[in-house]
Amino acid sequence: MPVEYADFISKVKQKLGIDLSLYKEAQMKRRLTSLRDKRGFHSFQAYFLGLENNPILMNEFIDRLTINVSEFYRNPKRWEVLKNDILPAIVKQHTSISIWSAACSTGEEPYSIAMLMREHFPQVSFRIIATDLDEGVLEKAKQGIYREQALKELPEAWKKKYFNEKNGLYTIDPALKKEIVFKRHNLLADTYPSQQHIIICRNVLIYFTEQAKKSIYQHFSQALVDEGVLFVGSTEQIFHPETYRFKLTETFFYQKK
Repeated sequence: MPVEYADFISKVKQKLGIDLSLYKEAQMKRRLTSLRDKRGFHSFQAYFLGLENNPILMNEFIDRLTINVSEFYRNPKRWEVLKNDILPAIVKQHTSISIWSAACSTGEEPYSIAMLMREHFPQVSFRIIATDLDEGVLEKAKQGIYREQALKELPEAWKKKYFNEKNGLYTIDPALKKEIVFKRHNLLADTYPSQQHIIICRNVLIYFTEQAKKSIYQHFSQALVDEGVLFVGSTEQIFHPETYRFKLTETFFYQKK
């Protein structure tokens, strides 16, 4: 790793608590070099000074670290498995459940699970924690305002029931917002919520090093109750899941044994 970039990583960790060495170096360096050059800085040293002195640049930098591509009910077939197989087995054992949407981006995922619970498991009390590293996307999630494209996979009845449309923008039902607690969380540094029945973390871990992934999977396992389930993304197969007390129960669903 070049000395200048290593120094930049060290300063970022000291200031923000974000350890960039745990992200895949080539991908992260390419992304940040592009952003740095776009803003007119010709070295990481100069770029860091710019970040310290300009909150707008700093917010943009943090946003670039996170992958904010999301939509409601993303990959519908996986949500059907969650509805038809995973959740029925969990609610058979529990009348109240805790669900954690980790790296929730702009909120489509936690709102999707809240709608699913309301529609298909109305007898079950549930609590959803939705976290992300980026405070900017969390603010957007709390606002709950989306373009129609983000809702393309949702049943039409859900759009009418849970959203108010105005000028092509869809605002989430305020009652649904009350089901969710949004807060900042760094998967690589912060304490994990405990006693979770379901953890959803999709299409995020592909950007981390193998070392970081192992740590995160271990923490996810510890955060789950026995028989709890981790729901991952389509490119995030866990090799040797038994290392973390996981068993593959359905494609992309791992149960803690």
